[in-house]
Amino acid sequence: MKIKTTVAAISLMFGSAAFAQVDSLDADTINVAQQAWADGIVSIGAAHTAGEDAKNVASQLLEELYAFDQKVLFKPTKAAADPFRNSYDEALSYFVGGSIEEDTGFAIQPWTAVRFENEDMLIHGDYAVAMGHYYFTGTDGKETKVEYTFGYRLTDDGKIKIDLHHSSLPFGG
Repeated sequence: MKIKTTVAAISLMFGSAAFAQVDSLDADTINVAQQAWADGIVSIGAAHTAGEDAKNVASQLLEELYAFDQKVLFKPTKAAADPFRNSYDEALSYFVGGSIEEDTGFAIQPWTAVRFENEDMLIHGDYAVAMGHYYFTGTDGKETKVEYTFGYRLTDDGKIKIDLHHSSLPFGG
């Protein structure tokens, strides 16, 4: 099956509910945004495995789910030499490889599933922060546990955008 990278297809890949306009943030809307992100990461790897344009799928994820039209603080899990990726191009490189030498394409690994376990959320009007663990399932069925903190803001047009992405492997392993 060929992966189509139109906005409608991206909505299907990432979960169309993530693209619905919302009036306010609550735990349910944050959970929908997290599922859209998880589905997006899996879709990038699936596109790469199928020989499709994983970079285009990753671009769509960044455009739809991140607030790069303004400012984003992005600290990905497997970044050491250049640990902070606050531009769109640096984030894209992290997900699919490219402009930064250490990047091998985290999202093209591929992952077969990603699930969030929120420790808690702080929701203040049009801004929310969620922290916890997310688990990445590899093709061998094994999960990798990662710690995360994501910040979400509600845009003027009713979309939820990530403007803070921090993740790291648990200390000591």
